Amino acid sequence: MSFFDMPISGAVEKIVKGELSCLEIVEKALGAIESKDQKLGSFISVQNEKALSRAQELDGLSAEKKRSLPLLGIPVGVKDNICTLGVETTCASRFLEGFIPPYNAAVVQSLERAGAVIVGKTNLDEFAMGSSTENSRYGVTKNPHSLEHIPGGSSGGSAAAVGADLVPATLGSDTGGSIRQPSSHCGVIGLKPTYGRVSRFGLVAFASSLDQIGPVAKDVRDVGLLLSVISEADKRDSTCAGKVFSNSPQHYNGAVDGLRIGIPKEYFGEGLSQGVREKIEGVVSSLQNMGATIVDISLPNLKYAIATYYIICTAEASSNLARYDGVKYGFRSKEQNSLDQMYMQTRKEGFGSEVKRRIMLGTYVLSSGYYDAYYLKAAKVRTLINRDFNEAFEKCDTIVSPVTPAPAFKIGEKSMDPLQMYLTDIYTVSANLAGIPAISFPCGTIEDLPVGVQFMAPQWREDLLLKTAYAAQVSTA
Repeated sequence: MSFFDMPISGAVEKIVKGELSCLEIVEKALGAIESKDQKLGSFISVQNEKALSRAQELDGLSAEKKRSLPLLGIPVGVKDNICTLGVETTCASRFLEGFIPPYNAAVVQSLERAGAVIVGKTNLDEFAMGSSTENSRYGVTKNPHSLEHIPGGSSGGSAAAVGADLVPATLGSDTGGSIRQPSSHCGVIGLKPTYGRVSRFGLVAFASSLDQIGPVAKDVRDVGLLLSVISEADKRDSTCAGKVFSNSPQHYNGAVDGLRIGIPKEYFGEGLSQGVREKIEGVVSSLQNMGATIVDISLPNLKYAIATYYIICTAEASSNLARYDGVKYGFRSKEQNSLDQMYMQTRKEGFGSEVKRRIMLGTYVLSSGYYDAYYLKAAKVRTLINRDFNEAFEKCDTIVSPVTPAPAFKIGEKSMDPLQMYLTDIYTVSANLAGIPAISFPCGTIEDLPVGVQFMAPQWREDLLLKTAYAAQVSTA
């Protein structure tokens, strides 16, 4: 059961016809959050009064104006590292407690122009650094399918909120799999767009060359609709390419005749659980029966992806988080006997252990004497990984892979072993390194825990992802 028994576009049509009101839908979402989220912990904050006022305002619009709003009255949750005007944005960190942005992120502006109602800010690993949403100042988010298990991360709150039907859609950010991995664990659909498709203006930076905002929902059509809304051109972000995604009914006709789906041998080797392998093989078999062609491919440099990713992302994190020093804004330690002590004590008290770990790693790989050996070499390997994908896409249209090696693990199971935690991103980081779009689609359960299949496509070809994922949705309905 999903929030609506129809795609979002169907609910909007009912609102336009007067069969539903925006207020009814928003009240339903707020009621679900109030009754379920105390145990789940998917939201850091909920804006009840603001959301209800917004819904009433939308209900009062003219019929002509309502017809022009593709997300009319739709309740949406936004990850709490995306700035919201007048609403606290914390990044789940002590450092930003009480920070009230004086502006909206570009994606929030886009959502509101389309008629969406922002009902709250979702939980995450602090500064989006983590794979389990256990590293939050505001507590651990739990998997809606089993409260003993993690929801994934770092956009665990966004995925869990949709998985528990608190809201029909959310936004997350994806640096190395942070939308796709929790979507897989929570049994929902998560899309990481092509790097540059969506403006990052107003997204609190983790790793600037890897970060990308994307949607989470339960229907492939909803993901495509949200992408078309948030992929607006934006001169405030120099990395935004201005290539607006044009949504089309042709993406959702279920036809995959002649579609070439690549299977890279590197993704299906040691480390992948047999259960996940079988679920993915089932999806591939269904697509093949619908007319798709299966192509064996190789991505030889993928074995370096995790090492390359964690060198680049920690280096960029070290640089981006240097601004948090207790001087400009945010938390400041009360121990201020000297400037140096204030800097050190502020960062010691303000950051959690995972953020500190990544800052230290990043500072090390950028330091004199180690830059060439680590960061520069990682940048070169990133180019090789990108080349591997370009060559593979000459032979196929989309690539299929696991999202995670296994279903969600139990809360606390890997928290004391950072290396094992990092390895959970082994199948997702390469899409960020190459800047290509990727989508996670639920493909079944193992012991009642969801698992997902990942599809990747060439840059700017989100249409191929949606077409493939929708065919999979039809085949598993």
